[in-house]
Amino acid sequence: MKMSILLGVAQMNLGILLSYFNATYFRNSLNVWFQFIPQMIFLNGLFGYLSLLIIVKWCTGSQADLYHVMIYMFLSPTDELGENQLFPGQKTVQLVLLLLSLVSVPWMLLPKPFLLKMQHENRHQGQSYTPLHSTEESLQLEVNHHSHDHEEFEFSEVFVHQLIHTIEFVLGAVSNTASYLRLWALSLAHSELSSVFYEKVLILSWGFNNIIILIVGIIIFIFATVGVLLVMETLSAFLHALRLHWVEFQNKFYEGDGYKFHPFSLASLDDEDE
Repeated sequence: MKMSILLGVAQMNLGILLSYFNATYFRNSLNVWFQFIPQMIFLNGLFGYLSLLIIVKWCTGSQADLYHVMIYMFLSPTDELGENQLFPGQKTVQLVLLLLSLVSVPWMLLPKPFLLKMQHENRHQGQSYTPLHSTEESLQLEVNHHSHDHEEFEFSEVFVHQLIHTIEFVLGAVSNTASYLRLWALSLAHSELSSVFYEKVLILSWGFNNIIILIVGIIIFIFATVGVLLVMETLSAFLHALRLHWVEFQNKFYEGDGYKFHPFSLASLDDEDE
């Protein structure tokens, strides 16, 4: 179970890191400062810290209850940890990480819509007045240029989109981390099926002291092992891994907005040739 959490947090961090490379490639500094950085702080301030506690508990052999530590990190952050303390200064570290995680939420939500609005206003500042042109062709070009450059900035739409994105990431950080527990469930189911086939088929047939029953039991055990444990369990693990890559991993960086649909038109081909 703990290993699945470590793998999940590591993969989600990789996904957020890829969002940084996307932002730098498209030269979008807003996504670096108001998406990548607060997301890294929020995820690692909570679940990165949980991963650290898991590793420390493994190394020290402590009997600390990590469920208690994480729950009371929110409910009673100033209380003493007692037997659940894993290292000196743990309470101070938890307070700092909790504050950083709380600050990262409005950091993701508020600045970006206002900065986008400011950029839009600065981009169109000074374009209220258009020069006079003498020809109809120049006037038509100016009208087209004016219509493209003066698209309205829907602040409410941008803010709602950012609000949805922030809520999705905050809640998704919890649900996605829990979703990686399916790896633990797969290993648990595999071990239980293995023990059932071994005890209820092979060992049971061995106890009859009959060669025919033993041969039948071995055949059933072989087919059950190959059909269920090797084929079905492998397919199940592949589908779960595919789901984790597609949802929990790719939603950190992959947008897939695609391209605007333009219907096929012979007239547009003629315009391109000209």
